[in-house]
Amino acid sequence: MIGSLKLHHFSIESNYTNYKYDISVYVPPIQAPMDGFPVIYVLDGLSYFPLAKQIVHLQSRNTMKTKVESTIVVGICHQEETMHSRRFYDFTAPAEKYHFPAHTKGKLNHIKEVGGAENFSSFITEELKPMIESQYNINKSQQAIYGHSLSGYYVLWSYLTRPNEFQTYIAVSPSIWWNDRELFCFLQNSDIKNLGPIYIIVGEREGFMVEDAVHFYKELPTRINQQLFIATDENHASVVPATMSRAFRFCFEVNNR
Repeated sequence: MIGSLKLHHFSIESNYTNYKYDISVYVPPIQAPMDGFPVIYVLDGLSYFPLAKQIVHLQSRNTMKTKVESTIVVGICHQEETMHSRRFYDFTAPAEKYHFPAHTKGKLNHIKEVGGAENFSSFITEELKPMIESQYNINKSQQAIYGHSLSGYYVLWSYLTRPNEFQTYIAVSPSIWWNDRELFCFLQNSDIKNLGPIYIIVGEREGFMVEDAVHFYKELPTRINQQLFIATDENHASVVPATMSRAFRFCFEVNNR
């Protein structure tokens, strides 16, 4: 019988984005370490928080084998009725022009608001993180952010433009294609010598997204704490459940080196 989950839920209205987010928090049912718990912030929490907290809850019971430590998991959730359109605002960088590639087949023409990533980043750093740190025993030197698809793009953008906000960045199937692959421009303008740990994951069956991920990774410095994993036989939908344990394990492996 596995012990019950210790979960907290609350809402926060951001002054930076003018939007109300639902926040879900998993707290390990043990006494916090002397330095506090590590924390993983999970974007698209409405979809991925349930899996993330379950992985940590189960695998941290045998850290010696799984390498997953007891960790606080914070799910950042949009309101379900506005989630689809709101993701395109919160997770994309501001730009003078936006180019929607042919593979979207006009499906994004109805998206009216984009380019809110700077405001969303301010929400996380100025409002959400201070609240989490005031309510829970957090190790501020072991904080990670996890995102998939468009939120994976946001993770890469944050990594390149705000490399000190988190200690570890996890980008799964990142939408590098967004706005004519503008992330490569951010990459060229970044001080790549000071970039920290990042784990990029993509499914083998994700077509051009594999090529984009490989290209992006090769432009990064060759370091032991910057890794790319191509998940055999996985597609855009299956790659998250197939690789999340591996992604979380990376967080603790780089912190313990």
